[in-house]
Amino acid sequence: MPYSRIVGTGSYLPEKVLTNRDLEAVVETSDDWIFERTGIRQRHIAADGEQTSDLALKAAQRALAAAGVTADEVDLIIVATSTPDMIFPATACILQSKLGVRQGAAFDMQAVCSGFVYALATADKFVASGQSKCALVVGAETFSRILDWNDRRTCVLFGDGAGAVVLRPSEETGILSSHLHSDGRLNNILCVPGQVQKGVVVGNPFVEMNGQAVYKHAVRVLGEVTQEALAANGLTGADLHWMVPHQANIRIIRSTAEKLGLSPEQVVTTVDRHGNTSAASIPLALDIAVRDGRIQPGHNVIFEAVGGGMTWGAVLARW
Repeated sequence: MPYSRIVGTGSYLPEKVLTNRDLEAVVETSDDWIFERTGIRQRHIAADGEQTSDLALKAAQRALAAAGVTADEVDLIIVATSTPDMIFPATACILQSKLGVRQGAAFDMQAVCSGFVYALATADKFVASGQSKCALVVGAETFSRILDWNDRRTCVLFGDGAGAVVLRPSEETGILSSHLHSDGRLNNILCVPGQVQKGVVVGNPFVEMNGQAVYKHAVRVLGEVTQEALAANGLTGADLHWMVPHQANIRIIRSTAEKLGLSPEQVVTTVDRHGNTSAASIPLALDIAVRDGRIQPGHNVIFEAVGGGMTWGAVLARW
């Protein structure tokens, strides 16, 4: 059975930049307080009227161009997002229309910050099995719209953006394995519990998070799932060239890297510039590392993430 390979990457960030200094005028916080606890200096915020599908479109177009692929060749679109344009149809279907794709399947993947890992794992199965010849996987978020800007525990953490990859079948090694997990008993430690009933929002429509519980869970499971991925392929941390993690918190990122024996130079980090862009964070970081030449053919790269649900997972690939 052939492998699926990532043959193109792309990303997009909204023009507006919101710095920690800007936030000092909004909530009781400080640049030092935010940076010390999270590693974040700034984040991007979508413009009024700029939808998740708009961000996804620009990232997707750049990924398709990098892959040398036209819309006519795409036969699968998966958009990982927790901030869709609307309840339905899926943002992936809206993106399909904007791209001019006329064939194949399009659907959304909802695993919050683990969404891109879940979507990449799913697309890999379609491509490696021969059901898809050209898959577009996008992580896109407008998280700024589900934040309570009076809550300094959450509003300082998140930003908006989109990243995308194109997968093609290949006889050469590509994605080696994927490892997905969830524990629904922890659904309430990171959630947006509000809902729409009869045209009225019922409950809290903003992000709620038990930061300490999320941190402890993330540090443990990310170490476990990355080791699981390596063991499944007969590898160790010494065989890795790069870790491209979900960009939630620099302390969580460093903890996982240390457990793998990776140096800081082997970890792609963008959390300082992007904040936590949820499902978009991994493909955003990946695109930067591919375009600046850090990730080269033959490199072993691991993607890992944890998100609400709680969900977590890792994908190991050979570039």
